Amino acid sequence: MKSVLLAGAACIALATPAFAQEAPAPVPAPDTAPSAPAMDMANMPGMDMSHMDMSHGMAGMDMSHMAGMTMANGQMDMSKMTSAVGAYPMTRDASGTSWQPDASRHDAIHIPVGGWTVMAHALVNGVYDSQSGPRGADKGFVAGMAMLMASHSLGPDNTIQFKGMFSPDPLMGPSGYPLLMRTGETADGKIPLVDRQHPHDLFMELSASLSHKLDDHDSLFVYAGLPGEPAFGPPAFMHRQSAMDSPEAPISHHWLDSTHVTFGVITGGWVHDGFKIELSSFKGREPDQRRYDIEPPKLDSESARISWNPTANWSLQTSWAHLTSPEQLDPLNNEDRWSASAIYTRPVFDAGWWSSTAAFGSKRESEDGRRLNAWLLESAVQPTEPWTLFARAESVENEELLILPHGVMPTETVSKVSVGAIHDWRAAKHLKIGLGGLYAFDFVPGALRASYGNDPHGAMAFIRFKID
Repeated sequence: MKSVLLAGAACIALATPAFAQEAPAPVPAPDTAPSAPAMDMANMPGMDMSHMDMSHGMAGMDMSHMAGMTMANGQMDMSKMTSAVGAYPMTRDASGTSWQPDASRHDAIHIPVGGWTVMAHALVNGVYDSQSGPRGADKGFVAGMAMLMASHSLGPDNTIQFKGMFSPDPLMGPSGYPLLMRTGETADGKIPLVDRQHPHDLFMELSASLSHKLDDHDSLFVYAGLPGEPAFGPPAFMHRQSAMDSPEAPISHHWLDSTHVTFGVITGGWVHDGFKIELSSFKGREPDQRRYDIEPPKLDSESARISWNPTANWSLQTSWAHLTSPEQLDPLNNEDRWSASAIYTRPVFDAGWWSSTAAFGSKRESEDGRRLNAWLLESAVQPTEPWTLFARAESVENEELLILPHGVMPTETVSKVSVGAIHDWRAAKHLKIGLGGLYAFDFVPGALRASYGNDPHGAMAFIRFKID
């Protein structure tokens, strides 16, 4: 573990000259900024309050996370809002305690409730999925997530935050939806899911965090979840700006970010400006087939992650994890996982954005010492607000796609490329409705061609409801 983390940190350090031309990350205003007189902000000329619910007025709003907030092009600049987990912009926060670039979008409703700052966000897709070939199938399903977060200052240096995230995925049934070359988890506790994406649990995250500010550059935090997300990998795919517009799960999910729903996790971390180091203890077993319950916690696994945001446009991480008995159907097999990723996000044109993620994941099983690798490259761009284009390419070494006589499971390398687009319409102040589609090209080696029907393909059409 130590050598992997040091190697990752060295790679990050060597990349420093490449970032020299980037603008520095925005720095939150100090807590000592003078208080402003009361203002009727909703009636200020040219102010677009579409992303903040002002129906309750300004009374009782916890302004400690809004120090230095400004207006840019008529929009509220969320990059000046301070995170509840450290002295850095709120836009850096992603799933669990993972980071994304400070320049990332922050689409959510902010509501003052007493002395609390509450944020709400939801994204739900209604999808028709068609996967070709002998191992393919067709299905309509609903997937997505809804998130509610509340933070409150406990004096000048401490902040507490609660987060809940929920998913309609269990409604798609225990076997999930068809997705060629995708493996992981089980539908009934007896048979593994192959060529299908498992449904996520109803409760994806129920967590609490407490942070303590040491000075203007340093802070400490502790995070606990049941379920929650340990310190491993890049942000979960449904939270990455380069992936969230696609309703299709990556086939590399169980190499990079499958631990984002973990029933029992405690993480401690230290943040210094754009640098963070964190350690987690968590339950290694992946969620079982009962998707509506909360499973008993067990801290039997551990992970470590180093993150670095050298500029507002970049977010880098390298991480390691040891998982005790992650597979329900193979309980004696443990795993060591490694990951490294780089995310680049920046504004484009007048009001658009572009975000890309490159990631590598590797896992080694204790039973046979076999190492399996995965690579991912994905990108999304919104050149103008109604349209978003997205694409993903990935390659995975998988041993669960073909079982030979006597239980032999050979390792096969499979690859996938998908492209798609979505068009959004503003239906209400906080509601967008989008129509989109994607097409996927699957590439299988010779040993799998007979069962898959040469190189198969997949397609999805979907309607999206987004609350922001």
